[in-house]
Amino acid sequence: MTTLIFTHHDCFAHDTGPGHPEAPERLAVVWQVLDRPEFRDLERRSAPEADVEQLSRVHDRSYVDAVLDAVPADGYQRLDGDTLLSPGSRGAILRAAGSVCAAVDAVLAGEATNAFCAVRPCGHHAEPARAMGFCVFNNIAVGAEHARKIHGLKRVAVVDFDVHHGNGTQAMFADDPDLFFASTHQSPLYPGTGHSWERGVDDNILNLPLEPYSGSVEFRQAMERAILPALEAFQPELLLISAGFDAHKRDPLAQLGFTDEDFEWVTRKLVELADRVCGGRVVSALEGGYDAAGLAEGCAAHLTALMRA
Repeated sequence: MTTLIFTHHDCFAHDTGPGHPEAPERLAVVWQVLDRPEFRDLERRSAPEADVEQLSRVHDRSYVDAVLDAVPADGYQRLDGDTLLSPGSRGAILRAAGSVCAAVDAVLAGEATNAFCAVRPCGHHAEPARAMGFCVFNNIAVGAEHARKIHGLKRVAVVDFDVHHGNGTQAMFADDPDLFFASTHQSPLYPGTGHSWERGVDDNILNLPLEPYSGSVEFRQAMERAILPALEAFQPELLLISAGFDAHKRDPLAQLGFTDEDFEWVTRKLVELADRVCGGRVVSALEGGYDAAGLAEGCAAHLTALMRA
């Protein structure tokens, strides 16, 4: 068994307009990484569209319907100051969420050790009834609830190392003690959430904000001293990763100094923990990353560690 890749060409059709950071070129960079010799033989599967039932487990049904109705026939429809829909967005936003559900199905069926969802748009800012920060549906949270409702899992954990706090995932998890969310992120930075005192209903939320210009030392200390022990104590049956690469030192939207080696290291540590607590079952989904080289090399490091599981 190895690492499965879930992706779809529809994700290129989500047009965010001229100059927008979350552009189709981001996915093109990831596909170029997947075509490297070391990754070329990984099995790729078509990301299916999520259905309304899957989305409505974490989003208000009225919000889901409103978003799907808002997809324009031409031009753009703005959902918030940063988040737009275009005529090609419907397939992209549904497949981005559906990819995580399909990856969960495959990993829990033992068809692969782990899986990576190479999709866009990202999802971790999307709240139950609000699009935010380039995110329309919360892909990783949709996958978490799919694992519980369809596969009967009880305890699911998400680790988010995107440079921005995953406020949407936290909002969806905070009141459920059987869901665990841990995040490293720059603070202060958009969206302004993710303070260390935000702990959830049963200490099931763990935020490790990092000051601007923090780098490898601070990141690895946060993981080793807090997040990894908390994950071990939580004992999830499935580990999901919100894999953002915008904490890379090259990224233009933030000021953290992570290296390619940091992304390999954290992935390896998470995989090793998953081996101990949940049979190695890991599903990762692409979140941010807005410098082409930083995204490419961070993604390659992440994939390398997943493949070595």
